[in-house]
Amino acid sequence: MEEAKKKREFPHAYVIIFAMIVLAAVATWIVPSGEFSRDVRVVNGIERCVIAPESYHTVERSPQTWQVFTSVFRGMERTADIIFYIVIIGGAFWVLNDSRALDVSIVAFLGWARRLERLRLLRWIGVDNLILTLIMLCFSFFGAVIGMSEETIAFVVIFVPLAINMGYDSIVGVCLCFLAAGLGFAGALLNPFTIGIAQGLAGIPLFSGLEYRLFIWLVVNVIGIGYVLRYANRVKRNPQLSPVYETDAYWRTKVAESDSITGMPAGKSAWVVYGLVLVVLVAFAVNYPQTLLTVGHGQFTTHIIPIAAVLWAVIGGLSLRRSVQVFIVNLLLFTVLFLVVGVMGYGWYISQIASLFMAMGIAAGVAAGRRPNQLVRLFIAGMRDIVSAAIVVGLASGIVVVLEEGKVIDTLLNASAQGMQGFGRVASLGVMYVFYNLLNLIIASGSAKAALTIPLMSQLSDLIGISRQTTVTVYQLGGGFTNMVSPTSGVMMGVLGMARIPYAKWLRWFMPLMLLLIAVGFLLLLPTLFLQLSGF
Repeated sequence: MEEAKKKREFPHAYVIIFAMIVLAAVATWIVPSGEFSRDVRVVNGIERCVIAPESYHTVERSPQTWQVFTSVFRGMERTADIIFYIVIIGGAFWVLNDSRALDVSIVAFLGWARRLERLRLLRWIGVDNLILTLIMLCFSFFGAVIGMSEETIAFVVIFVPLAINMGYDSIVGVCLCFLAAGLGFAGALLNPFTIGIAQGLAGIPLFSGLEYRLFIWLVVNVIGIGYVLRYANRVKRNPQLSPVYETDAYWRTKVAESDSITGMPAGKSAWVVYGLVLVVLVAFAVNYPQTLLTVGHGQFTTHIIPIAAVLWAVIGGLSLRRSVQVFIVNLLLFTVLFLVVGVMGYGWYISQIASLFMAMGIAAGVAAGRRPNQLVRLFIAGMRDIVSAAIVVGLASGIVVVLEEGKVIDTLLNASAQGMQGFGRVASLGVMYVFYNLLNLIIASGSAKAALTIPLMSQLSDLIGISRQTTVTVYQLGGGFTNMVSPTSGVMMGVLGMARIPYAKWLRWFMPLMLLLIAVGFLLLLPTLFLQLSGF
């Protein structure tokens, strides 16, 4: 019986990804090699390397053999920023979790939420349903407006324990941040990394067509959030229906340990951290009294940093009087606030965000009274715990390395474009939509897909009678849903690794929702062909 169980064991994520690298290498022996010429074009003030339409030409074959091994190393090089981001996040949150601040806060939050059930309306709606919906809408909004993606990795260790404590599973926890941001990324109201780049390359007004994209965003969120709520309620009634019930034993153990934890009085070290952070915030407030926040195409000036300094002075001091755990959670909330301000106001990316969380981890450890050597040991333990998930990111990038070195990506792109010519408008739209969904399994980056395809697809759309705005919308939806299962997506692999969810189980769970979203996405594209929509 035990031998039969071993035979049914699903391959490890490393095995799956390496097998795909080998398949990519085989493709370089079969698919003809070819390339497009590239031009440098300034898009929204940023230089981007884009395809020159009608420049495809065959080149000498470059079949890959032993490169399947070097591609792993080169994939690590390409994604070093994401890999180290994941490792630093793992270390920082291990230090934070050592204080049990999140455990105490989650228990307190859920106790407060349960008291709300005394209100008849909330009891009828379901307080838990309301909590899940509001969190998902928040992350979906950030995904649609600022393109939140990599940032969701840091939230996994917050929302998975929350979901487990509410009676759900780790999949629900991942949905609260990663899936929600993915739904917003697909809806892409004002996402500068997808819509902004694609519309600039297509030569149409920046962020035009917003009205219909808002409708798309709403429909996508209703379907996605509804699907998650239905699943969450089913798992809450019978936890063993969860496909990750066994692997969630790790999280259930941690949550069970947290139920008996109570807050501890803040010591001198916590007050020192409070004072140092206050000094830093005051210094930043003096140097940056105003911040220009960019939301899509719009910009507005705010005194967010001086306001944050005042809030920290008040709320930070009050939290210290409660307990050191409440103070550390307060520190985490302000870290998230500055993450948003940094991304929207100062163009922060992975290196700055990782540095921010590292500083938070150190501050949390000092506030909890940990000595320098203890801090280092905790940080190393956190990095060791998450390094397996970080390596997956580099392995997945090796697939793209092999296809690029074998010079077959442009061939596949050209063949797809040529195959659309001569079809009717609806058929061409469908082929284009399928193309983007499949391309997304190879190239997970939204900005890279735009630079590679929009210059070609926008001109092709002129020939087949489809508006360029429709083409951008096809790119937007076609590049959004399969992105959440693409093995080349470092973000997805990082999120699953942090949540300890096997890729195969996530794929099986998400597949019905993905197919539903893809089908609805195509239906949402059809009105752009037949109705007079603003911007189309």
